[in-house]
Amino acid sequence: MNSNVFDINEDTPQLIRFKMLEDISFINHCFSTRLGGVSDGIYKSLNLGFDRGDEKENVLVNFHIICDKMGVDINSTVHSAQVHDDKIYVVDLEDKGKGIIRESDIIGYDGLITNIAGVTLVRSFADCVPLYFIDIKNKAIGLTHSGWKGTVKKIGQKTLEAMKVNFGTNPSDVIAAIGPSICQDCYEVSQDVINEFRLNFRLEEMNKIAIAKDNDKYQLNLQEANKITLENAGIKSENIAITDLCTSCNNEFFHSHRASKGQRGGLVAMLAIKE
Repeated sequence: MNSNVFDINEDTPQLIRFKMLEDISFINHCFSTRLGGVSDGIYKSLNLGFDRGDEKENVLVNFHIICDKMGVDINSTVHSAQVHDDKIYVVDLEDKGKGIIRESDIIGYDGLITNIAGVTLVRSFADCVPLYFIDIKNKAIGLTHSGWKGTVKKIGQKTLEAMKVNFGTNPSDVIAAIGPSICQDCYEVSQDVINEFRLNFRLEEMNKIAIAKDNDKYQLNLQEANKITLENAGIKSENIAITDLCTSCNNEFFHSHRASKGQRGGLVAMLAIKE
């Protein structure tokens, strides 16, 4: 991993940002690392997952830390229970605070979209793929959690479709980013997973995203699969930023479900339209 991406300091919260997104003046965004929080043990230290067994008070303090570092109000955050599906929720002002500082009734949605300034979308991760969407013409945004089930269901495309219906988004006006997630070398899957992908991706696409092994296992590239989906949905290739940071390879800097065998905290992606 290129350590120039952020300072290696366990006591300081470190945020990943995309240069392509930083150049968009009306949005604020980040992806968290595990550095600079108050949690201990397997959650050390910037754990942002309420559902992993950590003390709720610690997680809330950690959210205050990352929001301060990012420069957003914690009261503006909106989260929802993620279920590895392909449903998209349209976030309104009345949703502010849900899932972080108050209970959320947004259940079963892995994608969030909005065109309201001052609302901060939040998605949770620990190897799955973060997808950021910014409609630079209509000033609308989307933030999506894409595990293998969401990827095979092409949740990235469905996020764009929801943005078109609700905000008039044209994919050619969208800047997208694919955030830190598990890399192909670290992500071994079984035949049944590959069978699902073969039903939804063409042969030439499968050759780009899956490498067969001798034990009926495959190495799967979720980042490339999502990139293919976004390009097929109409986003220009040059408008897709993609990181080479693997959460599993670099589990000293990121919470990784696979590297820790499930003994872990959680990361978040955050995206907001500035007020």
